[in-house]
Amino acid sequence: MPVFRIPDDLLFPDPELADEDGLLGVGGDLSTDRLLLAYRNGIFPWHEDEGVPLWWSPDPRCVLFPEKLKVSQSLGRRLRKCDYEVTFDRKFGEVIGGCASVPRKGQGGTWISGAFVKAYTRLHALGYAHSVEVMMDGELAGGLYGVATGTVFCGESMFSLRPDASKIALVHLVERLKGWGFPLIDCQMTNPYLLSMGAEEIPRKLFLKCLHENAGKPGHRGPWE
Repeated sequence: MPVFRIPDDLLFPDPELADEDGLLGVGGDLSTDRLLLAYRNGIFPWHEDEGVPLWWSPDPRCVLFPEKLKVSQSLGRRLRKCDYEVTFDRKFGEVIGGCASVPRKGQGGTWISGAFVKAYTRLHALGYAHSVEVMMDGELAGGLYGVATGTVFCGESMFSLRPDASKIALVHLVERLKGWGFPLIDCQMTNPYLLSMGAEEIPRKLFLKCLHENAGKPGHRGPWE
């Protein structure tokens, strides 16, 4: 499959045309309108090539159905201790900064560049991007952020400075989205951590069907405090 050059116009190729690794195109920008168009069509930016965004739509797609969340016994015990506080959209800048800076096993760097931080901070200010914060002993211990498009939440990244902090954030996010009737969390790329929490791979075609059925719904734009 060819990798497409993304034009300056607000257009994307059909996500079904992505290559076998999920790479669809190179180019364009991280403007708010382009990002929203991408998410509504099952496409997301991941990494840059010399400052140029790379756009992805993998097949299969990693997703988490809220009702299938798995909580291990050890995590269940940690949740019941209640030695933490969970908030929403109070420290978006600190969360995305943590996701960008905390070292990850097996990775030499981060894909969250300064351009990504600015772009998603704009989305947050407009009520599309959201963060979950886990506070322990008065300090940020971990969290996650992502983009809501209709009633689908597209998870972007998470981090932990204390054991289980990102898992606690995910559990609380799932409970909130379940209460709001969100049928799906888009996890984008598969990894063992997400699979251990109940995420699974589904065909891209099925993911796009679910996305298109829910992306136009009202959702919950605005602060999630």
